Amino acid sequence: MTSTAQSQPERQDAVGVMVVVVGPSGAGKDTLMSLAARHFDGRPDVHFVRRFITRDGEAGGEEHIGVSDAGFTAMEQAGAFVVWWEAHGLRYGIPAEVSVALSRGDLVIANGSRSALHHFQAAFPRLKVINVTARPEVLAKRLEARGRETHEDIMARLARGPLTVRGDYDVIDIDNSGSLEEAEHKIIEVLDSFLGRTD
Repeated sequence: MTSTAQSQPERQDAVGVMVVVVGPSGAGKDTLMSLAARHFDGRPDVHFVRRFITRDGEAGGEEHIGVSDAGFTAMEQAGAFVVWWEAHGLRYGIPAEVSVALSRGDLVIANGSRSALHHFQAAFPRLKVINVTARPEVLAKRLEARGRETHEDIMARLARGPLTVRGDYDVIDIDNSGSLEEAEHKIIEVLDSFLGRTD
């Protein structure tokens, strides 16, 4: 897979914490983020980012804002994204207005990509990474249940890379191999720990 990413050259002058949630397909990242967003619903100091993605907004999966390739290019050139990247034939953008919430000291959570973390780090001085993962056999079972790939394709995908985050980042791993309730409790606990932190 080839992946490119870009960020604005200036680091954001922010006191809030930017949390990027990453993880392999089948780990349950989108589900956990949705459950966490429901838990923090109504909190004015906690924001879950809706990404701009070059696919139909009704395509399912995470709640996002669909945009055409041409529209995405125009937005990127206009500085509408603080970070953007390309993966799996799609482009993903984090809206620049997250810096407003961060300047107030708020907590901002975004769905990200391990391949784009160095660009998030360049843009956000207070970056935390949550890596949602699961045991390989659990990931394989979940991916097979989707019916999008053959068993051989899935095993090849899982063999291509590690499930950990490589690089010098502040990472907390959440193993979602067990019950969803356990993992939900853990991600809420982790996000709670970031609220009001000054490090």
